[in-house]
Amino acid sequence: QVQLVESGGGLVQAGGSLRLSCAASGRTFSSNAMGWFRQAPGKEREFVASISWSGVNTYYTGSVKGRFTISRDNAKNTVYLQMNNLKPEDTAVYYCAASFGSSATKAKGDFGSWGQGTQVTVSS
Repeated sequence: QVQLVESGGGLVQAGGSLRLSCAASGRTFSSNAMGWFRQAPGKEREFVASISWSGVNTYYTGSVKGRFTISRDNAKNTVYLQMNNLKPEDTAVYYCAASFGSSATKAKGDFGSWGQGTQVTVSS
């Protein structure tokens, strides 16, 4: 029910920062938990972070905890992923996703809408 478009990806050196944005359209955006996933070539799409509809509750995968921050601005229909201290291992296509529910979740199956992805490349 929600359409998602990611932006903000690019090439950055290790230790640098990027902020990904996900612009959402749809009447139910404010009530949906949102998440970020990433997929590197030859690997499965993996969970990165998620945020509840209120923005109060967040989940992070262990490899990004302390470096990445997910946030949302429901008034702007946008969710963000601030990525700091980037590492080459973070290189992947990053996808924004909208959950079926309002609670933050890390389960891929709980997300029903997906963006097209934005490439993040971290050089050594």
